[in-house]
Amino acid sequence: RLLTGRFTVRRMRELEPRIERIAADHLDAMAAAGPPADLVSAYALPIPSLVICELLGVPYDDRGFFQERTARIVRGHDTAGAIADLSAYLGELVRRRRAEPAGDLISDLTGDLTDEELANVAMILLVAGHETTANMLALGTFALLEHGSAYEEGAVEELLRWLSVLQLGAPSRVALEDVEVAGTLVRKGETVALTLPVINRDPDEFDDPDALLPGRPEARRHLAFGHGVHQCLGQQLARVELRIGYRALFDRLPGLRLAVPAAEVPLKQGAAVYGVESLPVTWPS
Repeated sequence: RLLTGRFTVRRMRELEPRIERIAADHLDAMAAAGPPADLVSAYALPIPSLVICELLGVPYDDRGFFQERTARIVRGHDTAGAIADLSAYLGELVRRRRAEPAGDLISDLTGDLTDEELANVAMILLVAGHETTANMLALGTFALLEHGSAYEEGAVEELLRWLSVLQLGAPSRVALEDVEVAGTLVRKGETVALTLPVINRDPDEFDDPDALLPGRPEARRHLAFGHGVHQCLGQQLARVELRIGYRALFDRLPGLRLAVPAAEVPLKQGAAVYGVESLPVTWPS
């Protein structure tokens, strides 16, 4: 509740010019290096990390450190060490912002939270907001390229529905008594978890649910961000990042295509967040 007012549609739109600049800088670097490229490491991973840096007020000179640690967390490489490094860094950043406030999220919250609480909030925002968006940028691009679809306005909601990068809805529930749900008996004491890919392809809600239709009018009924009081706090930020990220990519690199057969793109295995390990792409140089 404390953060709700900091993630409104209006505030997220104020970030758009900075997100556009971040995307443009990385696309310029990709174009300068020439094809092929791994879209995950060159584009999808760094953009959400740098956007979080903007929100939290991470100094420019520290952003390389920040990106390297967040990339390790997403890829599962020495995750514990990366989290420890970031926790220590964020604790120090909170202390600096309390002494010298700036126009960032951490400075805004110094009057409401202790140093430890604020550092923990920053870490939660980083981990929750980075991995899902990075996976959506890469996986959404993969889906569009595999299906021969160009990006069009409105495609974000359909990609969120069709891909459901977060596999399980949270939190789970425990039945307090026997109850029947859609013809299935849930017994007292049993745990119920929501499988988002199934929900988001419910044929009672979506016509031809297994088809990827970027202009689908009912796509926004998806539950990729949860529902009710448990909706994702950062959903407006994610939508802005994805819309800008996809549009900039397809505008800047016309003719973008997979550099390997789709069957050779490595998918993440056994992860709570669906995604690709890498995404080799190429384009006319």
